[in-house]
Amino acid sequence: MTAAELRCFGADDPLYRQYHDEEWGRPVRDEVALYERISLEAFQSGLAWITILRKRDNFRAAFEGFDPVKVARYGADDFERLMADAGIVRNRLKIEATIANARALLDLREAGESLVDVVWAHAPDPGRPAPAGWGDVPAVTPESKALAKTLKQKGFRFVGPTTAYAAMQACGLVNDHLAGCVARAVTEAAQTAIRHEEV
Repeated sequence: MTAAELRCFGADDPLYRQYHDEEWGRPVRDEVALYERISLEAFQSGLAWITILRKRDNFRAAFEGFDPVKVARYGADDFERLMADAGIVRNRLKIEATIANARALLDLREAGESLVDVVWAHAPDPGRPAPAGWGDVPAVTPESKALAKTLKQKGFRFVGPTTAYAAMQACGLVNDHLAGCVARAVTEAAQTAIRHEEV
């Protein structure tokens, strides 16, 4: 692999490579997409992300496109359907959290808030140096601890500081592409454009 082809991860798997090149670190500002990412990061806890990525279409089908209005209505029959679905990760606590988090999201709406605003209020100041290697990438930050605390206070479950930071990475609040990675510059440009829109 030449320096021009350096990737943080995913080079040997087409699906993983596409996710790395086109999604990871790009700003997510759509509420449904953000709810999906947070849900999938929770399902990923204790597993490899590629496992979740390979099942993402199954998750989307099982949770009706992660439409929070639909998921919030799930009852016992839906829960049993999900627990019987071999195409997803059948973890009782994670499924319960995904349903509870849809309800918490709707509660935010009722209160005149937005999940997007709540999450992005915890974006750190830009300018952190590009990590030279994975040893330079934190698993938890003060911002992810604060985000996890805020989400918990607002009724969200299964979003601890580590999961919160993984969501922050995936949804573009931070740019943890390694120095020299093919996706770092375009990710930085996308994040800068979002910051300029907010000014």
